[in-house]
Amino acid sequence: MTPAIFFDDAGSRTARLAPLTDLRASFDIRTGALTTMERLKLALDLDVIAVRTPESLAQLTRERHPGLAVNAFSGSTAPVLLINGRCPVSYEVIASLETGQSVIEEASGDLVAALASPADAAAFMQGANVAFKPVATLSGTALLARPWHVRTFRDDCIASDLELLGDAEPPEVPPGVTVFGEHGLTIDPTAKIYPGVIIDLEHGPVAIGQEVTIRPGAILIGPCAFLPHCTVLDKALIKGNTAIGPHCKVAGEVGGTIFQGFSNKGHDGHLGDSYIGEWVNLGAGTTNSNLLNTYGEVISVASPGMSNEKTGQQFFGAVIGDHVKTAICTRIMTGAILHTGSMFAQTAAVSGCVGGFQWSTDAGRKAFRFDKFLEVAKAAMKRRKIEPSQAMIARLSALHETATRAVAPA
Repeated sequence: MTPAIFFDDAGSRTARLAPLTDLRASFDIRTGALTTMERLKLALDLDVIAVRTPESLAQLTRERHPGLAVNAFSGSTAPVLLINGRCPVSYEVIASLETGQSVIEEASGDLVAALASPADAAAFMQGANVAFKPVATLSGTALLARPWHVRTFRDDCIASDLELLGDAEPPEVPPGVTVFGEHGLTIDPTAKIYPGVIIDLEHGPVAIGQEVTIRPGAILIGPCAFLPHCTVLDKALIKGNTAIGPHCKVAGEVGGTIFQGFSNKGHDGHLGDSYIGEWVNLGAGTTNSNLLNTYGEVISVASPGMSNEKTGQQFFGAVIGDHVKTAICTRIMTGAILHTGSMFAQTAAVSGCVGGFQWSTDAGRKAFRFDKFLEVAKAAMKRRKIEPSQAMIARLSALHETATRAVAPA
């Protein structure tokens, strides 16, 4: 195994990834069925010995990865592979690096990966500007730099993940479950799949993980993945290139969407070509658009105050940050970016970029008071028998202060 360090270069002048990285490092974003670090660790046979993150995320990263060195490095006897946490796909060029060599993204000049000597790895972890010899450049978009890049990389990531997660031998199909198509099917022995479920493998494989529940009448169309402890409710339609993260509940029509984890879409409504953070609750009938009436390229705004940008996508729905809540029958327009902690209870369609911790009604938008936000967050998390840590509360408070500084309180 190759010793490796993943780093979050949040200070990069080119990257604006919020809300994806509000509560997690870039390598912990679920960019497919797996997070970026999980994927590259498996694909490249890595021994992750440390990670480097902004100090604002250091304690949360320690909680996500108990026992892993965060912003600390005890040394190595072998060269160490440094990997940018914004690099979601296992490029073969990374595995072929020799000591002192690096790969960069051509457009930005940002470091994608480097193979460092132990001394250079130690200096890098201390924040030194270590010089590596670029031996390859990756053209186009090689690193996540905007929230919609989870859509850009989605198909390649899910395809890679399903190959990594697939079983060599076909599983025993539960009684009453219909399976057709030639692609692979993986079912963990602890999963519960009810009679009446249809699994379509014509266009890609399906992976069903530990303690997953698939209720009667659900239709699963590959390629798609269901992570541990998630539930697909009765008569749901789950279309291709979808990954349902751990402890999620989904219903209705969902396609081309990644759920980070611990979120609910428990009722009918369409959700397409989107990313859903943690602790999101989409009210009954919440529906999004993932295609413009003109069939043109979707234009989006990453963060409040930024300019419109081309996403490079014809099909792109929304990026919905952690702890966002929508009321019944909420409509979300194409290319919407909804930042952490916002609440939507409006009859008008939600569109554009909405900053964090906003309370949106037909009367307008106001700042979501932090005490009320935290009360709601604790109630939602308690349903999963989880309490927010002090580090999580402190991080949310800091995000709230920044997001609502110029907004009147609700």
